[in-house]
Amino acid sequence: MLEQLSDQVRNCQESEHSKQRATFDEHVAEPASDSFLPGAEQILRSVVENSDDAIITKSLDGVISSWNKSAERIFGYAAEEVIGKPVTILIPLERHDEEPGILARLGRGERIDHYETVRRRKDGSLIDISLTVSPVKDVHGKVVGAAKIARDITERKRKDEHIATLAREAEHRTKNILATVQATVHLSHSETADGLKSAIEGRIHALAKLHDLFVQSRWTGAELSHIAAQELGPYVGEGKMRSRIDGPQVMLEPTTAQAIGVTLHELVTNAAKYGSLSVREGQVAVSWIRAPDKQLILRWSESGGPLVNKPTHQGFGTSVIERMIQHQLKGEIHFDWRPEGLECEIAFTP
Repeated sequence: MLEQLSDQVRNCQESEHSKQRATFDEHVAEPASDSFLPGAEQILRSVVENSDDAIITKSLDGVISSWNKSAERIFGYAAEEVIGKPVTILIPLERHDEEPGILARLGRGERIDHYETVRRRKDGSLIDISLTVSPVKDVHGKVVGAAKIARDITERKRKDEHIATLAREAEHRTKNILATVQATVHLSHSETADGLKSAIEGRIHALAKLHDLFVQSRWTGAELSHIAAQELGPYVGEGKMRSRIDGPQVMLEPTTAQAIGVTLHELVTNAAKYGSLSVREGQVAVSWIRAPDKQLILRWSESGGPLVNKPTHQGFGTSVIERMIQHQLKGEIHFDWRPEGLECEIAFTP
């Protein structure tokens, strides 16, 4: 009698155990004790728990049934807060239509690889994730649920956006460079082909030197004293200072820096051909101050050169300068052709 009762109890236990194994919850529930886990299952459980990715299982009704430590870290919910809850608590309202499609594909036994989407954390903030969803099948091959692996790709998205921003900036700068070069060529004139070639080369070289300064500042602009020093550099040497640069530190954004750089190049070129820099004793002073109305007043003053006569017609260099200052910077420019040397005053808002 006792033997029959024992057999009945054992049969009942085995029957109940079989029923539990047939349910999805048995597939995804936490094991009762590590001591009863086979070696391979212990390894698998360790992999899941120590993964940097969120690993979640859910039923075909979309109810969460397991939740690893990385899921808690990424989404902010503890396991006891989400197990038994619908997975839609992680999905922004405007993306709720994604879940039915995912469940339908899982029901057909399909796997979803690296699906990029957005999910919501416990604190309400949104996170970019790459989602891989695989069907979970019972011993008979029937799909009973799903396993989701969610990878936080926020940092990658940030880097992608940064790269895209840099690409847009590079495109914008390239167009600006080409437009400036085109304008430089258009404004360059000479009585000879060699003269024209020399004028164009000089102006493009001035732009190239400016871009070296832009690279050094990571395209924030160029310091005015550095622009002036670059243009007047060839006239500092032989133990004698032929140029003087004086003014407060002023960082010019790239477009303004290009206009001022080209302007100073034209003034230096004119001085080297006809003005104070055409003789060994000649000197140039470049200075600037900030006016009360926040304008910058830039002064160019030549001395020690040949006697200066006011031009009877406007030269091409002067045309370039006026175009840079008046058209591009919306500033003002005044030339004073003094007998002892040219003075030029430029006012603009940096």
